[in-house]
Amino acid sequence: MPDIPDPSNVPALPDRPTLPPRRTHTRRSWIGAAVLGLVVGGGGGFAAGRASSDDAASGKKLTTVKIGVTDADQDYWTVFKKLARERGIKIQTVNFSDYTQANPALAQGQLDLNLFQHLVFLATYNQQSHQTLTPVGSTYVVPLSLYSRKHKSVRSIPAGAKIAIPNDATNQARALLVLQQAGLLKLKGGGNILSTPADVDKRASKVQVTPVDASQTVTSLSSVDGAVINNDFALDGKLNPKSALYSDDPKSATAQPYINVIVAREQDKDNPTYAEVVKLYQDPRVSKLVVAESKNTSVLVRKPAAALRKLLAGLEKTVASK
Repeated sequence: MPDIPDPSNVPALPDRPTLPPRRTHTRRSWIGAAVLGLVVGGGGGFAAGRASSDDAASGKKLTTVKIGVTDADQDYWTVFKKLARERGIKIQTVNFSDYTQANPALAQGQLDLNLFQHLVFLATYNQQSHQTLTPVGSTYVVPLSLYSRKHKSVRSIPAGAKIAIPNDATNQARALLVLQQAGLLKLKGGGNILSTPADVDKRASKVQVTPVDASQTVTSLSSVDGAVINNDFALDGKLNPKSALYSDDPKSATAQPYINVIVAREQDKDNPTYAEVVKLYQDPRVSKLVVAESKNTSVLVRKPAAALRKLLAGLEKTVASK
């Protein structure tokens, strides 16, 4: 992990972890959400534990796996559930409109898995809630991108240019890392997931950053030289992802904390049924639909669970050191 910035420059993390970026521009009901919206898909109620049920068509026993998600209405779930049933697994999706509820539900045994968050979000939850939820598989990274209506390339952005970035803790730090990777600024100590504008080395940086509400990053484009914009807001603002001047590389160290993951309780990390669920989610027949649903902005990541857990451990140490 990079050096940790001076704790005096790091604001206290919110009581609830910052929401991870969404893959799509639809149903952003989580913004300002205070009430849990719960919809159960695939039958069944919101109850704990794995169970077995009969497949009416074949008479075989099915193992039920309940997965907490935020996008149960997307088409790829239909394909995923069909493939899982063929492998003897009945998938029940439990849909949340408030991201802060899916991890407690898993920790309390009301879910078997969840699939909605990146590693930074998980690390923050574990540290703040004294939990040990753990990744069992990787899914994708949603690139964070720099857009401009005044400049055609990163190179053409002039010295002293103003760049708008999201002002929430997780996305702000990631935006600063994106700008550093693009060669537009330098962070003291290399920066990390807790970096703030106070950590920018102004003398070594080409641009200035202006934090704004994430929902205002698109509208700010008319008054700044560029803006780092989350995928959902970019799509809502009719921006073409191909027009981005720069996006973080999902294979780079700076993007690794933002890998989205399938998560289980620590005691279930080696559960063979859950390992099969991961394989099915990564099946090309499912993953191609996941990418299409994101307007081809999601980048699939196939990283071993052991490597994901190592990344998580490092992130948890960084969060704990704030």
